[in-house]
Order: sequence, then C-alpha cells, then structure tokens
Amino acid sequence: MLYVARHGQTVWNAENKVCGITDVELTEKGKQQAKDLACQVSCHDINIIISSPLKRAVETSKIVSETCNISYQIDERLIEQNYGVYEGVDRKNEDFLNNKRCFAFKYPNGESMMQVACRIYGLMDEIKSKYGDKNVLIISHGGVCRIINTYFKDMTNDEFFKYTLENAKLEKYEW
Repeated sequence: MLYVARHGQTVWNAENKVCGITDVELTEKGKQQAKDLACQVSCHDINIIISSPLKRAVETSKIVSETCNISYQIDERLIEQNYGVYEGVDRKNEDFLNNKRCFAFKYPNGESMMQVACRIYGLMDEIKSKYGDKNVLIISHGGVCRIINTYFKDMTNDEFFKYTLENAKLEKYEW
C-alpha cells in the first residue's frame, strides 16, 4: 500500500499564499496537525516514510516518525513545484490560476506541471519496484499529492485542477 499525506499547515497556507519551493516552517496548528496525522498513521502498518526535503514536510515527517517509531528518508524529487514568479502571491491571483490550468506552461523562473509529473511518475515507479510489498508513507506537498493522485486515478483537467489534499490528511492507494 502507498499512503500519501500533505505536510501540516504553514504561515503561507494560513495566509492563502502560493508556496512552492519557498522553505517555510509549520505553524503551531501545523505541528498539531502532524501529531494528529501520526495518530492516523499509527493505525496502519507503515514500514517507511519518504519525505520531501522542504522544512514543512521534514518537520511533519519527524513528528510522525518519532511518534510511530518509523524511519524516514528524504527524496529530493518530492519537492513541491517551483512556481517561480508566483511564489508568495495570493492563491486567488488570476494570472496564477490561469497559468495553473495550463499543465505544460513553465512558470517564469519556475517549472511546469509536466516537469513535476515527470519526476514524480519516475519516483512512483521506483518506489513500487523497491517497496511494492511494503506499506510506504509519502509526506509531501499539495501539487505533488495532486500528481500522485493521477498516477492511480484518471482525472479530467477540471478534476485535476480542483483536487486538493488538505494539510496533514492521508490518502491510501493500492499498487
């Protein structure tokens, strides 16, 4: 089984700002969400946690790891999409939302959703090959979780655009 979770809340999440590769930490609420996530995870027989290298994901991973006594490792490919010039802008910014609908659009000074999908699909294939008989938990980011969801489920462009995994929520997928 593959379990996927998004990190706990950050200040930028609370302020509704676009947060890709900007390295922000968890809020107190985010730390509590990570503890709540650990309670959910403890009900499953997770063998390993694989985390994004960004602080918010590592902090969430550490809390879950320490609470549930599960080792974790960092994989650079789980880093959130680089939104370039849109890092830190309001998530309702029209230009950002219009560009977000264009999956092949490379954000100025950033990367496209297609580039993210390429690295995430490769990672999913690798995890399946290496850990297919184990229960793995990935802790990452909203955009990455959206891509992982498409690895397992067909989605229309509109469904993909609207899909959101809330902070510290858990999704379960069968290989």
